[in-house]
Amino acid sequence: MSSVITAKLENIEEIIKLDCEIIGNTSRRKHIEKIVGEGHCLIIKEEEIVRAFLLFDTSFFECSFISLIIVSKLARRKGYATALINYFESIAPTQKIFSSTNQSNINMQKVFESQGFVRSGIIENLDDGDPEIIYFKSI
Repeated sequence: MSSVITAKLENIEEIIKLDCEIIGNTSRRKHIEKIVGEGHCLIIKEEEIVRAFLLFDTSFFECSFISLIIVSKLARRKGYATALINYFESIAPTQKIFSSTNQSNINMQKVFESQGFVRSGIIENLDDGDPEIIYFKSI
């Protein structure tokens, strides 16, 4: 696995391609372009291909918020999400980090819990029948 780096504008198409492979469309293109432009996207490349990325911001009550972690299907269960989270913790602009995942996403819940995040609440009605679990960690 390569190291974590901040995405550059030249990485956008690869990031969009990976996101599309996972969710099946390019609906997040504008959002991803904005976040990359702000320097708030971390990536891991392997063999010159983006295998994983993390998006973050500080608009969640002025705390750091990891809004999205995507890992390619071929790179899952190899520590990519953990590497992205660990690197983000080292550069996070605030002491508090929040993130979330769907109740149905057991694998991501395990990643957060293994990294010392604790459950901090639930948001209903974002996805029908699949509440969003909020996670928190103080660094």
